[in-house]
Amino acid sequence: MLALYRFLLHLYPAAYRYEYGEEMLEVLSQVAGENRKGNVLARVWFGAHEAGGLVFGALHEHLRGITGLHGNGRFSSMYSGGRFAMRSEFRFPKATVGLMVAILAAVMWTIEKAKAISASVPHANPPVGPIRPEQFTIVETLLAVLIWAIAAGAIGWAIVFAMRRSGVHHLSEMNPSAGQRSGK
Repeated sequence: MLALYRFLLHLYPAAYRYEYGEEMLEVLSQVAGENRKGNVLARVWFGAHEAGGLVFGALHEHLRGITGLHGNGRFSSMYSGGRFAMRSEFRFPKATVGLMVAILAAVMWTIEKAKAISASVPHANPPVGPIRPEQFTIVETLLAVLIWAIAAGAIGWAIVFAMRRSGVHHLSEMNPSAGQRSGK
């Protein structure tokens, strides 16, 4: 009977088997030793019950590994209504994949509907001509902002350098208890 239990323990995930396999096998052998005193029908029922429990436990551990749910009850991982739990190996819950697929399908459907609407409406507006380079001023604006930021930083650095210390240095040397107290 222990050979069957050893074989059924190989159905469990390797990490689970590594952590609990020897302990489970030890407990099963102790209980099987106590059960040897009973009749043949009781031993067969015990063996079938424990083998079924090992198969169900292996299925439970594999499902828990897939869904990440940690329940206390026998059927809690299969019938719990909660969202998929996060595990340390994943950045997002596994339900995120399904939600992303649904959002992608909705976006693709919306694009197709927009194409159909665009094709059904006649183009009443005159076409816009090409944009001339002299009207495109984003590069010049960004360059002006960059030059202004560099100039402001240089002026600030020059002031701090000229004073040889910053306001943080002044605050670190300040002693509020030794200061003047205002008369009331």
